[in-house]
Amino acid sequence: MKLHLVAGARPNSMKIAPLLRGLANHPVIRPSFVHTAQHFDDAMSSTIWRELGLPDPDHVLNCEPFENGDPIVGMMQAYEALCHEDRPDMVLVVGDVNSSRAAAIVAIEINVPLVHLEAGLRCFDPEMPEEQNRIEIDHKADLLLTPSMDADENLRAEGITADRIKRVGNIMADTLAIMKGTIDQEESARKLNLVKGRYVLVTLHRQSNVDDLGRLHQISHALMALATKADSCFVLHPRTEKRLRTSNLMAALHNAGVRLLPPMGYVGFTSLMQDAGVVVTDSGGVQEETSLLGVPCLTLRNSTERPITITQGTNQLVGLDQLSHAVMSALSVSDGCKRTPAKLPLWDGMTASRVVRELEAFLPGRAG
Repeated sequence: MKLHLVAGARPNSMKIAPLLRGLANHPVIRPSFVHTAQHFDDAMSSTIWRELGLPDPDHVLNCEPFENGDPIVGMMQAYEALCHEDRPDMVLVVGDVNSSRAAAIVAIEINVPLVHLEAGLRCFDPEMPEEQNRIEIDHKADLLLTPSMDADENLRAEGITADRIKRVGNIMADTLAIMKGTIDQEESARKLNLVKGRYVLVTLHRQSNVDDLGRLHQISHALMALATKADSCFVLHPRTEKRLRTSNLMAALHNAGVRLLPPMGYVGFTSLMQDAGVVVTDSGGVQEETSLLGVPCLTLRNSTERPITITQGTNQLVGLDQLSHAVMSALSVSDGCKRTPAKLPLWDGMTASRVVRELEAFLPGRAG
Protein backbone atom coordinates (compact mmCIF):
# COMPACT_ATOMS: atom_id res chain seq x y z
CA MET A 1 0.00 0.00 0.00
CA LYS A 2 1.62 3.22 -1.18
CA LEU A 3 1.14 6.24 1.09
CA HIS A 4 2.07 9.72 -0.11
CA LEU A 5 3.24 11.88 2.80
CA VAL A 6 2.94 15.40 1.43
CA ALA A 7 4.99 18.29 2.81
CA GLY A 8 5.81 21.70 1.47
CA ALA A 9 6.30 24.28 4.21
CA ARG A 10 8.94 24.32 6.93
CA PRO A 11 6.76 23.00 9.80
CA ASN A 12 5.57 20.07 7.69
CA SER A 13 9.03 18.49 7.84
CA MET A 14 8.94 18.28 11.64
CA LYS A 15 5.58 16.53 11.43
CA ILE A 16 6.53 14.13 8.64
CA ALA A 17 9.80 13.01 10.27
CA PRO A 18 8.30 10.94 13.13
CA LEU A 19 5.87 9.31 10.68
CA LEU A 20 8.65 8.24 8.35
CA ARG A 21 10.43 6.74 11.34
CA GLY A 22 7.26 5.02 12.50
CA LEU A 23 6.57 3.55 9.08
CA ALA A 24 10.11 2.37 8.41
CA ASN A 25 10.06 -1.32 7.52
CA HIS A 26 6.27 -1.51 7.86
CA PRO A 27 5.12 -4.79 6.32
CA VAL A 28 2.32 -3.23 4.27
CA ILE A 29 2.43 0.58 4.22
CA ARG A 30 5.12 1.99 1.92
CA PRO A 31 5.58 5.71 2.57
CA SER A 32 6.67 8.04 -0.20
CA PHE A 33 7.85 11.54 0.79
CA VAL A 34 6.46 14.16 -1.61
CA HIS A 35 7.66 17.77 -1.37
CA THR A 36 5.61 20.45 -3.11
CA ALA A 37 8.46 23.00 -3.02
CA GLN A 38 6.30 25.62 -1.25
CA HIS A 39 9.37 26.30 0.91
CA PHE A 40 12.32 24.84 -0.91
CA ASP A 41 15.64 26.33 0.07
CA ASP A 42 18.44 25.24 2.34
CA ALA A 43 17.35 27.17 5.41
CA MET A 44 13.65 26.38 5.17
CA SER A 45 13.83 22.74 4.10
CA SER A 46 17.10 20.97 3.33
CA THR A 47 18.88 21.82 6.59
CA ILE A 48 15.88 20.63 8.57
CA TRP A 49 15.71 17.33 6.67
CA ARG A 50 19.34 16.65 7.49
CA GLU A 51 18.90 17.56 11.16
CA LEU A 52 15.87 15.31 11.53
CA GLY A 53 17.51 12.44 9.69
CA LEU A 54 14.99 12.62 6.87
CA PRO A 55 15.90 11.20 3.48
CA ASP A 56 15.71 13.44 0.46
CA PRO A 57 12.13 13.53 -0.84
CA ASP A 58 11.12 10.75 -3.18
CA HIS A 59 9.47 13.41 -5.32
CA VAL A 60 9.93 17.19 -5.53
CA LEU A 61 7.22 18.88 -7.57
CA ASN A 62 8.16 21.15 -10.41
CA CYS A 63 5.46 23.77 -10.07
CA GLU A 64 4.95 26.07 -13.05
CA PRO A 65 4.40 29.78 -12.35
CA PHE A 66 0.76 30.20 -11.38
CA GLU A 67 -1.74 32.53 -12.94
CA ASN A 68 -4.10 34.97 -11.22
CA GLY A 69 -1.91 35.03 -8.10
CA ASP A 70 -3.16 31.67 -6.80
CA PRO A 71 -0.20 29.64 -5.48
CA ILE A 72 -2.29 26.50 -5.13
CA VAL A 73 -3.00 26.03 -8.84
CA GLY A 74 0.59 25.25 -9.82
CA MET A 75 1.00 22.80 -6.96
CA MET A 76 -2.25 21.05 -7.86
CA GLN A 77 -1.23 20.65 -11.49
CA ALA A 78 2.20 19.31 -10.57
CA TYR A 79 0.86 16.92 -7.93
CA GLU A 80 -1.86 15.58 -10.20
CA ALA A 81 0.78 14.86 -12.85
CA LEU A 82 2.83 12.98 -10.28
CA CYS A 83 -0.19 10.95 -9.17
CA HIS A 84 -0.75 9.81 -12.74
CA GLU A 85 2.86 8.57 -12.85
CA ASP A 86 3.06 7.25 -9.28
CA ARG A 87 -0.51 6.72 -8.09
CA PRO A 88 -0.82 6.41 -4.31
CA ASP A 89 -3.31 4.25 -2.44
CA MET A 90 -3.66 6.96 0.20
CA VAL A 91 -2.59 10.58 0.67
CA LEU A 92 -1.71 12.09 4.05
CA VAL A 93 -1.42 15.85 4.49
CA VAL A 94 -0.49 17.78 7.61
CA GLY A 95 -1.54 21.14 8.96
CA ASP A 96 -3.05 24.09 7.15
CA VAL A 97 -0.55 25.24 4.52
CA ASN A 98 -1.30 25.70 0.83
CA SER A 99 0.60 22.52 -0.03
CA SER A 100 -1.77 20.46 2.08
CA ARG A 101 -4.84 22.01 0.52
CA ALA A 102 -3.50 21.48 -3.01
CA ALA A 103 -2.73 17.80 -2.38
CA ALA A 104 -6.09 17.29 -0.67
CA ILE A 105 -8.01 18.67 -3.65
CA VAL A 106 -6.09 16.42 -6.03
CA ALA A 107 -6.59 13.33 -3.86
CA ILE A 108 -10.35 13.81 -3.90
CA GLU A 109 -10.41 14.52 -7.64
CA ILE A 110 -8.59 11.26 -8.46
CA ASN A 111 -10.57 9.28 -5.86
CA VAL A 112 -7.73 8.43 -3.48
CA PRO A 113 -8.47 8.25 0.28
CA LEU A 114 -7.34 11.38 2.12
CA VAL A 115 -5.98 11.57 5.68
CA HIS A 116 -5.55 14.88 7.50
CA LEU A 117 -3.11 14.94 10.40
CA GLU A 118 -3.65 17.90 12.75
CA ALA A 119 -7.32 18.07 11.85
CA GLY A 120 -10.02 20.07 13.61
CA LEU A 121 -8.02 23.15 14.61
CA ARG A 122 -10.06 26.35 14.41
CA CYS A 123 -9.31 29.99 15.22
CA PHE A 124 -12.77 31.08 13.99
CA ASP A 125 -11.33 33.81 11.79
CA PRO A 126 -12.83 33.18 8.34
CA GLU A 127 -10.54 35.76 6.73
CA MET A 128 -7.37 33.85 7.63
CA PRO A 129 -6.11 31.78 4.67
CA GLU A 130 -4.93 29.01 6.97
CA GLU A 131 -8.41 28.73 8.49
CA GLN A 132 -9.92 28.42 5.03
CA ASN A 133 -7.42 25.67 4.24
CA ARG A 134 -8.18 23.78 7.47
CA ILE A 135 -11.90 23.76 6.89
CA GLU A 136 -11.68 22.69 3.26
CA ILE A 137 -9.21 19.88 3.99
CA ASP A 138 -11.21 18.60 6.97
CA HIS A 139 -14.45 18.41 5.02
CA LYS A 140 -12.75 16.52 2.19
CA ALA A 141 -10.77 14.06 4.33
CA ASP A 142 -11.83 10.46 4.91
CA LEU A 143 -9.81 10.14 8.13
CA LEU A 144 -9.28 13.06 10.52
CA LEU A 145 -6.43 12.70 13.02
CA THR A 146 -6.73 15.32 15.75
CA PRO A 147 -4.29 16.63 18.38
CA SER A 148 -6.74 17.49 21.17
CA MET A 149 -10.31 17.27 22.46
CA ASP A 150 -11.26 20.77 21.29
CA ALA A 151 -10.39 19.75 17.72
CA ASP A 152 -12.74 16.76 18.00
CA GLU A 153 -15.49 19.06 19.22
CA ASN A 154 -14.94 21.52 16.37
CA LEU A 155 -15.32 18.78 13.77
CA ARG A 156 -18.46 17.35 15.35
CA ALA A 157 -19.96 20.85 15.52
CA GLU A 158 -19.45 21.12 11.75
CA GLY A 159 -21.39 17.92 11.15
CA ILE A 160 -18.47 15.54 10.61
CA THR A 161 -19.35 12.07 11.84
CA ALA A 162 -17.51 10.60 14.80
CA ASP A 163 -16.30 7.56 12.85
CA ARG A 164 -14.03 9.81 10.74
CA ILE A 165 -12.43 11.46 13.81
CA LYS A 166 -9.54 9.85 15.69
CA ARG A 167 -7.56 11.67 18.38
CA VAL A 168 -3.86 10.83 18.15
CA GLY A 169 -2.12 13.72 19.92
CA ASN A 170 0.47 16.23 18.81
CA ILE A 171 3.08 14.98 16.33
CA MET A 172 5.36 17.96 17.10
CA ALA A 173 5.90 16.50 20.56
CA ASP A 174 7.38 13.39 18.95
CA THR A 175 9.97 15.41 17.06
CA LEU A 176 10.88 17.39 20.17
CA ALA A 177 11.30 14.18 22.19
CA ILE A 178 13.50 12.64 19.50
CA MET A 179 15.68 15.73 19.07
CA LYS A 180 15.82 17.09 22.66
CA GLY A 181 19.35 15.85 23.40
CA THR A 182 20.72 17.43 20.22
CA ILE A 183 18.83 20.67 20.95
CA ASP A 184 20.28 20.86 24.47
CA GLN A 185 23.81 20.55 23.08
CA GLU A 186 23.32 23.26 20.45
CA GLU A 187 23.42 26.27 22.83
CA SER A 188 22.30 28.85 20.28
CA ALA A 189 22.02 31.55 22.95
CA ARG A 190 25.65 31.15 24.01
CA LYS A 191 26.80 31.30 20.38
CA LEU A 192 24.94 34.60 19.98
CA ASN A 193 26.22 35.98 23.31
CA LEU A 194 22.73 36.07 24.78
CA VAL A 195 21.94 35.51 28.44
CA LYS A 196 19.60 32.57 28.97
CA GLY A 197 16.20 33.63 30.21
CA ARG A 198 16.83 37.32 29.56
CA TYR A 199 16.15 37.83 25.86
CA VAL A 200 13.09 38.18 23.66
CA LEU A 201 12.77 35.91 20.63
CA VAL A 202 10.46 37.13 17.85
CA THR A 203 9.16 35.23 14.83
CA LEU A 204 6.30 36.51 12.69
CA HIS A 205 5.06 35.45 9.27
CA ARG A 206 1.24 35.50 9.14
CA GLN A 207 -0.44 37.48 6.39
CA SER A 208 -2.38 39.58 8.90
CA ASN A 209 0.86 40.80 10.51
CA VAL A 210 3.31 41.15 7.63
CA ASP A 211 1.31 41.75 4.44
CA ASP A 212 -0.51 44.78 5.84
CA LEU A 213 2.28 47.35 5.63
CA GLY A 214 0.61 49.68 8.13
CA ARG A 215 0.43 46.84 10.63
CA LEU A 216 4.01 45.84 9.86
CA HIS A 217 5.20 49.40 10.60
CA GLN A 218 3.36 49.35 13.93
CA ILE A 219 4.86 45.99 14.89
CA SER A 220 8.35 47.13 13.87
CA HIS A 221 8.14 50.27 15.98
CA ALA A 222 6.90 48.22 18.94
CA LEU A 223 9.92 45.91 18.55
CA MET A 224 12.26 48.90 18.32
CA ALA A 225 10.86 50.19 21.62
CA LEU A 226 11.27 46.74 23.18
CA ALA A 227 14.90 46.60 22.12
CA THR A 228 15.65 49.56 24.42
CA LYS A 229 14.52 47.43 27.36
CA ALA A 230 15.73 43.91 26.57
CA ASP A 231 17.90 42.00 24.12
CA SER A 232 15.64 41.16 21.19
CA CYS A 233 16.20 38.69 18.35
CA PHE A 234 13.96 38.61 15.28
CA VAL A 235 14.33 35.40 13.25
CA LEU A 236 13.17 36.37 9.77
CA HIS A 237 10.91 34.19 7.68
CA PRO A 238 11.67 34.89 3.97
CA ARG A 239 8.18 36.36 3.52
CA THR A 240 8.71 38.71 6.47
CA GLU A 241 12.18 39.77 5.35
CA LYS A 242 10.86 40.62 1.90
CA ARG A 243 8.12 42.81 3.38
CA LEU A 244 10.56 44.54 5.76
CA ARG A 245 12.93 45.31 2.91
CA THR A 246 10.12 46.62 0.73
CA SER A 247 9.05 48.88 3.60
CA ASN A 248 12.61 50.07 4.35
CA LEU A 249 12.32 48.75 7.91
CA MET A 250 15.36 46.45 8.03
CA ALA A 251 17.86 49.23 8.73
CA ALA A 252 15.56 50.91 11.23
CA LEU A 253 15.17 47.69 13.22
CA HIS A 254 18.90 47.02 13.12
CA ASN A 255 19.78 50.58 14.18
CA ALA A 256 17.32 50.32 17.07
CA GLY A 257 19.16 47.28 18.39
CA VAL A 258 16.88 44.49 17.19
CA ARG A 259 19.10 41.57 16.24
CA LEU A 260 17.92 40.35 12.82
CA LEU A 261 18.66 36.69 12.19
CA PRO A 262 18.22 34.64 9.00
CA PRO A 263 15.96 31.57 8.89
CA MET A 264 17.33 28.85 11.16
CA GLY A 265 17.23 25.10 11.15
CA TYR A 266 15.02 23.20 13.58
CA VAL A 267 17.76 22.45 16.11
CA GLY A 268 19.24 25.94 16.23
CA PHE A 269 15.89 27.69 16.40
CA THR A 270 14.44 25.37 19.05
CA SER A 271 17.58 25.79 21.15
CA LEU A 272 17.19 29.57 20.90
CA MET A 273 13.52 29.23 21.78
CA GLN A 274 13.99 27.04 24.85
CA ASP A 275 16.48 29.48 26.40
CA ALA A 276 14.48 32.64 25.64
CA GLY A 277 12.91 34.64 28.42
CA VAL A 278 9.80 35.04 26.29
CA VAL A 279 8.79 34.31 22.70
CA VAL A 280 6.67 36.66 20.57
CA THR A 281 5.07 34.89 17.62
CA ASP A 282 2.10 34.37 15.35
CA SER A 283 3.04 30.75 14.55
CA GLY A 284 0.81 27.89 15.58
CA GLY A 285 3.72 25.47 15.85
CA VAL A 286 5.70 27.83 18.08
CA GLN A 287 2.69 28.12 20.41
CA GLU A 288 2.82 24.34 20.80
CA GLU A 289 6.58 24.07 21.16
CA THR A 290 6.84 26.80 23.80
CA SER A 291 4.20 25.03 25.88
CA LEU A 292 6.08 21.74 25.53
CA LEU A 293 9.28 23.51 26.62
CA GLY A 294 7.66 25.58 29.38
CA VAL A 295 8.67 28.89 27.78
CA PRO A 296 6.35 31.93 28.05
CA CYS A 297 4.75 32.69 24.68
CA LEU A 298 2.96 35.84 23.55
CA THR A 299 0.92 35.34 20.40
CA LEU A 300 0.39 38.53 18.41
CA ARG A 301 -3.03 37.60 17.07
CA ASN A 302 -6.68 38.09 17.98
CA SER A 303 -7.39 34.35 18.18
CA THR A 304 -5.64 31.01 18.06
CA GLU A 305 -6.48 27.61 16.62
CA ARG A 306 -4.61 26.07 19.55
CA PRO A 307 -6.57 27.23 22.62
CA ILE A 308 -5.19 24.32 24.64
CA THR A 309 -1.84 26.15 24.68
CA ILE A 310 -3.59 28.95 26.59
CA THR A 311 -5.76 26.88 28.94
CA GLN A 312 -3.12 24.24 29.70
CA GLY A 313 0.11 25.67 28.29
CA THR A 314 2.26 28.80 28.43
CA ASN A 315 0.61 30.84 25.67
CA GLN A 316 -1.16 34.19 25.90
CA LEU A 317 -2.88 36.24 23.20
CA VAL A 318 -1.76 39.87 23.18
CA GLY A 319 -2.45 42.99 21.18
CA LEU A 320 0.25 45.47 20.19
CA ASP A 321 -0.87 47.83 22.93
CA GLN A 322 -0.23 45.08 25.51
CA LEU A 323 3.02 43.76 24.07
CA SER A 324 5.61 45.78 25.98
CA HIS A 325 3.99 45.20 29.37
CA ALA A 326 3.46 41.50 28.68
CA VAL A 327 7.08 41.02 27.55
CA MET A 328 8.55 42.78 30.57
CA SER A 329 6.23 40.87 32.92
CA ALA A 330 7.33 37.56 31.39
CA LEU A 331 11.00 38.51 31.62
CA SER A 332 10.64 39.54 35.25
CA VAL A 333 9.61 36.03 36.27
CA SER A 334 11.62 34.12 33.67
CA ASP A 335 15.14 34.99 34.79
CA GLY A 336 16.66 32.00 36.57
CA CYS A 337 13.37 30.21 37.05
CA LYS A 338 12.99 26.49 36.45
CA ARG A 339 11.00 25.77 33.33
CA THR A 340 8.00 23.50 33.75
CA PRO A 341 6.84 21.93 30.48
CA ALA A 342 3.08 21.74 30.10
CA LYS A 343 1.57 18.29 30.51
CA LEU A 344 -0.98 18.03 27.73
CA PRO A 345 -3.03 14.89 26.98
CA LEU A 346 -1.43 12.76 24.25
CA TRP A 347 1.38 15.27 23.68
CA ASP A 348 3.69 12.54 24.89
CA GLY A 349 6.04 11.72 22.03
CA MET A 350 3.99 8.68 20.98
CA THR A 351 1.70 10.26 18.39
CA ALA A 352 3.40 8.68 15.38
CA SER A 353 2.73 5.18 16.70
CA ARG A 354 -0.95 6.05 17.19
CA VAL A 355 -1.11 7.45 13.65
CA VAL A 356 0.31 4.21 12.26
CA ARG A 357 -2.30 2.20 14.18
CA GLU A 358 -5.10 4.38 12.80
CA LEU A 359 -3.78 4.00 9.25
CA GLU A 360 -3.72 0.23 9.72
CA ALA A 361 -7.27 0.21 11.07
CA PHE A 362 -8.42 2.42 8.21
CA LEU A 363 -7.42 -0.23 5.69
CA PRO A 364 -8.92 -3.48 7.00
CA GLY A 365 -7.52 -6.51 5.27
CA ARG A 366 -4.65 -4.50 3.77
CA ALA A 367 -2.58 -3.55 6.82
CA GLY A 368 -2.01 -4.84 10.32
